[in-house]
Amino acid sequence: MTGLKKTTEKNLMVFSGRAHPTLAVEVADLLDTALVPQSAYEFANGELYVRYEESVRGCDAFVIQSHTAPINEWIMEHLIMVDALKRASAKRITVVMPFYGYGRQDKKHRGREPISARLVADLFKTAGADRLITVDLHADQIQGFFDGPVDHLMALPILTDYVNEKYGDQPLAVVSPDAGRIKVAERWSARLGGVPLAFIHKTRRTDVANEVVANRVVGDVKGKICILTDDMIDTGGTIVKAAEACIDEGAAGVIIAATHAILSDPAVDRLKNSSATEVVVTNTLPVAADKQFDKLTTLSIAPLISRAIKEVFEDGSVTSMFDGHA
Repeated sequence: MTGLKKTTEKNLMVFSGRAHPTLAVEVADLLDTALVPQSAYEFANGELYVRYEESVRGCDAFVIQSHTAPINEWIMEHLIMVDALKRASAKRITVVMPFYGYGRQDKKHRGREPISARLVADLFKTAGADRLITVDLHADQIQGFFDGPVDHLMALPILTDYVNEKYGDQPLAVVSPDAGRIKVAERWSARLGGVPLAFIHKTRRTDVANEVVANRVVGDVKGKICILTDDMIDTGGTIVKAAEACIDEGAAGVIIAATHAILSDPAVDRLKNSSATEVVVTNTLPVAADKQFDKLTTLSIAPLISRAIKEVFEDGSVTSMFDGHA
């Protein structure tokens, strides 16, 4: 027999961009490891530079970066990190993006528009990514945009456990902000013990971003605490109008629950002055100090991401984390 046989050990290494290092450190701590040290900075003309301070040859690399504002800069840094790993001979590169940038541009609403969510997937594939891990995509079909495995995590267990513990003794109703997210609302309802469902019928303008024309509640919410669920809160216009519609229909109160707290202006003012009692989000995106307010509760997504990374590294099942729904 010719050749050389050697049994190699798998080596998990966690890397973080500069967009949301707090989350990455928490994930690494839960995995009982540390982030790989690196040099990262901008040149005078704005170009980004990344270099790892340790050998990454043959490693199973997990590269964490949340696509927060300024989103284009952090996506570019993420791509450069992946390219550096590929050229340094990492064995497998898994891109961990708690928030998938450009996820709302998943289809063409009108002629001559891009499908930017597909472009982002192509960019990461070209850079050298073998796999994606992301949380609560705006549209499920984005999983098919990347030519490789995509682990689509859901913040649902984290959010529902919190809501159930705090409000489970009161009459609840789960309200979807639009008809398109009814399936997500159904999962919420099941996790909360089969509480009633409702949704907001809305008309969105295609020529003006983030503007809803009309709202009305379809379903019975009278006398109930409405749990308004969505994947993200950007400017807050849609979710605040939905909360007002629930109150107008006789709801006893409104709790807003969302995975991604983008909170672009004037979201904070809208939410502070809204009829919602509490706004519950996760830390998939960093929430700056000037965007914190009394009604806001932030739950950590790190346990979910760290468990998914462990399952991928150990060739386990990510789907089993979500009762077969992932």
